[in-house]
Parts: sequence; C-alpha cells; structure tokens
Amino acid sequence: MEIPIVAIIGRPNVGKSTLFNRIVGKRLAIVHSDSGITRDRIYQKTDWTGYEFILVDTGGIVPEGEANSIEKMVRIQAEIAIEQADVIIFLVDITTGMTYIDKDIAKILYKKADKVILAVNKVEKQSQKSDIYEFMNLGLREPIPISALHCRNIGSFLDEVVKKIPKRHPIKTNVNGIKIAVVGKQNVGKSSLVNKITGSKNVIVSEIPGTTRDSINLYLQYKKNAFTIIDTAGLRKKSKIKYGIEYFSAIRSLESIDKSDITLLMIDAVDGVSFQDKKIADYVKRNYKDIIIVVNKWDLIDKDNYTFGDHIKAIRENLSFIDYAPIIFISALTGQRVQKLLDLIIKVEQASHSRISTSDLNEFIQLVIKKFPPRHPSRKNIKIYYCTQTGVHPPLFVFFVNNPKFITDSYKRYLHNQLREQFKFEGATIRLKFKGRSQNANSL
Repeated sequence: MEIPIVAIIGRPNVGKSTLFNRIVGKRLAIVHSDSGITRDRIYQKTDWTGYEFILVDTGGIVPEGEANSIEKMVRIQAEIAIEQADVIIFLVDITTGMTYIDKDIAKILYKKADKVILAVNKVEKQSQKSDIYEFMNLGLREPIPISALHCRNIGSFLDEVVKKIPKRHPIKTNVNGIKIAVVGKQNVGKSSLVNKITGSKNVIVSEIPGTTRDSINLYLQYKKNAFTIIDTAGLRKKSKIKYGIEYFSAIRSLESIDKSDITLLMIDAVDGVSFQDKKIADYVKRNYKDIIIVVNKWDLIDKDNYTFGDHIKAIRENLSFIDYAPIIFISALTGQRVQKLLDLIIKVEQASHSRISTSDLNEFIQLVIKKFPPRHPSRKNIKIYYCTQTGVHPPLFVFFVNNPKFITDSYKRYLHNQLREQFKFEGATIRLKFKGRSQNANSL
C-alpha cells in the first residue's frame, strides 16, 4: 500500500516546524523518522485515527534578494508540493496577517485547490478567531484556526487532513515472490539495472499495475524463483528541479523499502558512498529489511591490484553499521555480474528464511559464553538459560535470562555478531530479544 504524503508549506516563521513536531511528537503510532537527506528537510511517518501518512516539513519559502527570486522560489517549492503531495497544508500566521508571499503561494495552489488545507497558526485567543477571515482572500476555502505551540484545535484540524487522504488499494504482487526495492541517489543507474535485468533472456517479465502514480511493478521469474521489482514514480513534470528530484525521490524510496523484502542499495563506483546512501542504509537497518550493496559503473573505474580492496574498505568504513551486507560490483550498462546479482538475491532471501534448531542455538550459547561471559558494571550475577528462534524474515532469536536489564548493549552486539558469524546470515537482518522469567522482552 502506498503511503500518502502530507506536505506543510509556507513562508518562514509561520510555525511549520512547530506544527510538524506537534503532529508527530504526540502520536503513539510513530514508526520511524529521518532527517537531513536533502538540505536538512524533515519527514516522518505518523498516523491519525488509523490513517497513516508521511508528514513533510518543506522549509520556508524565502526571497534571495535577486530579481524575480521570490517568484522563482515560490514556484519551485509550491509546484513540487502540488506534484508529489497527496495533501498540502498551507500554513499562514495570524500575527502578521496575509503577506505578498502568502498570495504568491496561493496563486500556485489554485490549480490543485482540492488538495489544499489552509491553516491559520498562532491563534491563541478567542478574540483572534474573527481575524482569520482575512485569509479568505487567498481563495482557498475557509481557513482553519490552530495553535501548533499550544495544541489548540489540532485534533479537529487533523480530522480535516485525513478526510483529504485518497483511498488506496493494496499493490497486486505475487505473495510468494521476493519483493525487491532498487534505491539510491539520482543517476546511479537504477533504471539501467532494472532494464538490464528485465532484458535478460533468462528472465520472464510481466507488468503488474501498482498504486504509485505513473509507476509499474515488474514480475520476474528466474531459476524457478519469483521476483517483484518495486518501482516508484519520480517527478513527472518538474524533473529539471534538482531539489525536488532528490528530496521527493528520497521519500518515495522509503515507500519502496517499506514494501520490499530485500533492498538493493545502489552506489556509484565513481562517486563513492554519499550522505543520502548512508541515510537510506540506516533506514533499511532500522526497519529490519535485508540489504545488498550494489556498486554500479564498475566498468568506468581504472583498476590495478589494489582497486577492488580499496573500494571495499571505503564502503565498509562509510557503512560500518551494515557490515553484514554483501557487496557486489556491477555494470548495469554492460550487464557485468547482473546475473550474479540475481543469484545473490536468492541467497540472501534463503538466509532470511533460515531456521536454526534450539539444540544448535544452545550449543552456540555455551560456546560464546565460555569465550566471553556476560558482565555488568554492578557485578550482578547474569545467567543466560537458553535461546530459541521464534521467527523468520527477519530471523528472531529470543534469549531467556535471569534479568534482561543486566544484558549490556555491548554484549547484545557481541551475541548479534557471533550469531552472524556462526550461522552465516549474509545480507539478512536479524533481531534479538531478551526475556526474564516475569519481565517483558528487551530487543535489539
């Protein structure tokens, strides 16, 4: 299911970030957050009364002091929001009243007025409510008075927001197939890789209509294995706007990852690991998705005896938090190792669904405890009774201990790494939980 995007736009100092924090900071159903991928803009998945959406803080629309710069900045930000957001919160400020920048933004929003909710912020007193009708002159229906800082009328306001969220239908995919998200920064070769895979004589391809605007999902069969490549649409009209492409494609990448079983993180061999690559990899790990690092454009690199090793070292240093992810060097243009990539996807998927017997796990526990016994600064006695696997994809291991609070983060990492080393969970994320006899589980 595609997650709707709700974007907050407006000029500086109207309270966009305060409203953003108010909406996402008080909800119990927040799933995850991320910031800084593109120009420190922020987006976070949240929900209201069961309606899940990604909330976006777009930053203030500001003049740069150049000729026509106001119009340029207004159009860039507002048109991106119009094209990509499902609902647009146009935030204005009652303390300053309607400004010329507000009017310029409103003009851009007219053509998609059905997506817009006009919110007047900083309405702290009952006596101010009559002042909101000045903003009726913007031509965007009746404004809604709120105070993001003092949480006034936020509930009723969010009720109006979710009313505008379009109804979506689940994506039609083969439930037994491996769902693959191909993600990475712009121009890294994602489309070239998909085209090369689907153009292979060894692959059977068919199109499955998706829920993302102007996108399709590709169903493949390779060596009796079913694959679905999840494709998300980028900007359709304003593709020349670099900010818009980078920012909203990053958000769409999160949607693609959410739907996937395995994420292919594509890295440019020439440019190396980018800041956006790190943020995407962190998101993948935090959401327990399997991952393969795909280094593209390997054909463009001048090589000697040290080139391969140097690239591996640089990637591992920059992405040390996913050191379990296999790395494969390819050329989407020439097809170099693309078929090996498909074989690697199958291998990672098998690792993610593998089960370890309780007897093997307890034999493993005895060995790792003997090698490095658990310790706590309080010198409390720590006992690990046994371990069992309770789930797959991701593999979930539950450790039964005398007190989960005594298991330090460093020892959890030790057990995590030893499990990987012993049972070869290459590319597959794994989860650990620690349970006491009468206590809730602590997880890693």
